Amino acid sequence: MARTDIYLKIVIEHDDDDPPGKLADELCRRIEKLYGVRSAEVSNTVTQTNAMPS
Repeated sequence: MARTDIYLKIVIEHDDDDPPGKLADELCRRIEKLYGVRSAEVSNTVTQTNAMPS
């Protein structure tokens, strides 16, 4: 059986009082619940000072 690492970039908008690390941990927990996902981890977070245009 093959094993593949897939790298994702996820951009989310959140309140200033929501810590990015906590949001990232929750995303990992939800991804790990999907069938076939052995593990999920966060390697980095970058907070932008300007909101992205819609």
